[in-house]
Amino acid sequence: MVSQKVVIKNPTGLHLRPAGILCKEAMQFKSLITFTFRENIANAKSVLSVLGACVKCGDEIEFTCEGEDEQEALKTLVAAVENGLGE
Repeated sequence: MVSQKVVIKNPTGLHLRPAGILCKEAMQFKSLITFTFRENIANAKSVLSVLGACVKCGDEIEFTCEGEDEQEALKTLVAAVENGLGE
């Protein structure tokens, strides 16, 4: 299991479009991928779960990846968030 914290840079936070991009990235991997935000755990492979976390710009989330491709999954998701998730 690997984990890393990252700050959301999108001006509008994780609304529908960036949440969809995040899920699309997460779905490429076999690992269980979640993130923690304010004591809540969200499934990074579920758009509804990501949207339900209500993550805003400047909020810090912690990705946790567990499985055979966990290192690559974590690296890819952190890079996607740091690059603004398409925005």
